[in-house]
Amino acid sequence: MEITREAVAEGLERARYVTNERVTMAIYLALALEKPLLIEGPAGAGKTEVAKVIAEMLPAELIRLQCYEGLDEARALYEWNYQKQLLRLQADEDQGLSWEQVSEHIFSRDYLLERPLLKAITSVRKAVLLIDEIDKADEEFEAFLLELLSDFQVSVPELGTLRARERPIVVLTSNRARELSEALRRRCLHLFIDFPGVEQERRIVELKVPELDKRLAAEVARFAGAIRKLGLRKPPSIAETLDWARALVRLGVRELDTEAVRAALAVLLKHEDDRAKVESKAASLATRPR
Repeated sequence: MEITREAVAEGLERARYVTNERVTMAIYLALALEKPLLIEGPAGAGKTEVAKVIAEMLPAELIRLQCYEGLDEARALYEWNYQKQLLRLQADEDQGLSWEQVSEHIFSRDYLLERPLLKAITSVRKAVLLIDEIDKADEEFEAFLLELLSDFQVSVPELGTLRARERPIVVLTSNRARELSEALRRRCLHLFIDFPGVEQERRIVELKVPELDKRLAAEVARFAGAIRKLGLRKPPSIAETLDWARALVRLGVRELDTEAVRAALAVLLKHEDDRAKVESKAASLATRPR
């Protein structure tokens, strides 16, 4: 795929990704400049979806590293397959091989377990590396990641330096659980994605749930946007809005009245205090109270 603004816009449309010009431009520049793209925003706003769409658009393999507290290099980069090494070690010793001969076998690529970062570097074709929720990882891991993003190479003591065959496209996401370092930000293009406005979410619902009546799709988008302003413990994600729309279809809902809102609210909200707060305002938020 030739990297032009028009090609990126067309690719996003083919991938059925509803977005705006700011997001399209950020994706284009990340691809054209081969710079990592750091996407921040609230949980459920569609940050991870950007990496998936880029992979589909190019097309390229999507390799995902899910970050969490305590994530270390071994889990993110590589580990040796100790069980397989032990079996080979026993077999080689039974044949009377020297340690030099044994180590040449057990410390080869055949015994290396590639984790997402190494897999992205050694991929023979273009890959999209998604480093999801980097803000959940420790600062020490973030510092390690800086070096990797600068050189796209890894040193494995037993094998030497492994360099990227094809420089991967890197997308990092953050829910802003902690502040990221300025060093990481300098290496990335930045994009903030918030929950979509009512009109954009209506288009998403119509595209992803075409069996839903268009008038009702507009009401679903309006309702989702309204309850996100109520200070909920967990505002509904775009994916949960879509699940709710599908639930309304299955229930045969034709009008988003108070009864319809309450019938499938468990699909949209995942905390009881959120549900109570929305139910108390259902009459004013619904299309036609009963």
